[in-house]
Amino acid sequence: MSKKLLHTPEGVRDIYGEEYERKLAVAANVHGTMTLFGYQDIQTPSFEFFDVFSKEIGTTPSKELYKFFDKEGNTLVLRPDFTPSIARCAAKYFADDTDSLRFCYQGNAFSNTSELQGKLKESTQIGSELIGDGSARADAEIAALMIESLLSSGLRDFQISIGEVDYFKGICDQAGLSDEMKDELREYVSIKNYFGAEEYLIRNNVPELYRGMILKSADLFGDVEVLREAKASVSNQRSLDAINRLLDIFDALCAYGLEKYVSFDLGMLSKYNYYTGVIMKAYTYGIGDAVANGGRYDSLLSCFGKDKPAIGFMIVIDSLMEALRRQKIAVDKPSSPRRISYTDANYFEKVSEAQALRKSGVSALLVPEV
Repeated sequence: MSKKLLHTPEGVRDIYGEEYERKLAVAANVHGTMTLFGYQDIQTPSFEFFDVFSKEIGTTPSKELYKFFDKEGNTLVLRPDFTPSIARCAAKYFADDTDSLRFCYQGNAFSNTSELQGKLKESTQIGSELIGDGSARADAEIAALMIESLLSSGLRDFQISIGEVDYFKGICDQAGLSDEMKDELREYVSIKNYFGAEEYLIRNNVPELYRGMILKSADLFGDVEVLREAKASVSNQRSLDAINRLLDIFDALCAYGLEKYVSFDLGMLSKYNYYTGVIMKAYTYGIGDAVANGGRYDSLLSCFGKDKPAIGFMIVIDSLMEALRRQKIAVDKPSSPRRISYTDANYFEKVSEAQALRKSGVSALLVPEV
């Protein structure tokens, strides 16, 4: 090549030196918290068959996937999201397990989008999945683990916002909306485009009563008292059950002593269609998007042949690191190595000295004397 390539493609970057040391330290702290909760490590491939992330699964849109072909002509994709991969793995290898499964993972995910808005196309994610327990207490465990994981990173000023997809779906059922209409309306609500949502409802002749209920749900956010207001606003059983579940989750989080980090948002929806109930996002200062998100996906494993409830969350380490930097929160990193200089005359003596330090757990850097 006549020209050396020194720059990375758009949307990816090199990380090195102290920045990378801090990133590894934060990831290690978060991972340690997950293992304290009894979660075991799992590793899935960086690329999968296209069908694992297909539209039917309800994950990332096809246009945002990095797609390529193997020599047999199969369409493969770099994973944009860990959850479908872990659901596939659990359905294949743990189909006969009757106990609930607890996994944690970390690695890079890839999103081929042109709407970066400061985000990377390759991001480091760390998360946990609880499979086989469909209870509100499992929801609370995942929410508690999300909070404790963020605390272990050094973050202090943040909020976990919790919503329930079934509250929205219950109102849509009551209004007689089809599944297709629910999906289209969800697209508007998930990005907080309430004017677009109202126009869509009017265009489809949804009665004013139900238009008001749907649009009001988007404004229901705050502390636990907002759940009581939301409960008084609906009469259908699906929405009422959703509120009762959120109240049960809050009671459990009080037992964890973490209720001060929790708020509720009944208008919060996700771009991922596979979420079936509780959804949650973590927000903090200095970052426009959520640093962590998750939710319940009770139907996802059935796409791979095993019907089990599940819930999980993931933290975007890159976003978390940016939040820590902007909030000027120091990250403890490994101490600098002991520098040992040598000459031709004392080389063998200094090698022995360096080796002795390393065996005792002290980092040693052996360099020639100048």
